[in-house]
Amino acid sequence: MHQRILEEIRDKVRLRQYIMTLPAEEEMSDDELSIFDIERCILTGEIIERQKDSNTGEWKYLVEGQSISNGKIVVVVKISPTEKLVFITTYRL
Repeated sequence: MHQRILEEIRDKVRLRQYIMTLPAEEEMSDDELSIFDIERCILTGEIIERQKDSNTGEWKYLVEGQSISNGKIVVVVKISPTEKLVFITTYRL
């Protein structure tokens, strides 16, 4: 459904053009996830939902995929005005 944006998101991960927010880092720590789990989710997962931020009007995407340990996780991302991928948060399913 959102194949073009998913490919853009994956390209940014492959090129390491991303920023991790503090809430995303905290959630990763709480769920014992590493950046490799997050990258694998993006590279192998699918966009399951698109949401419009009520404050900024920016689109954010929920990507569901596998972690390194094969558990399912969701990573919430957006593309910033500077064209970097921003990891907003993440959680285990």
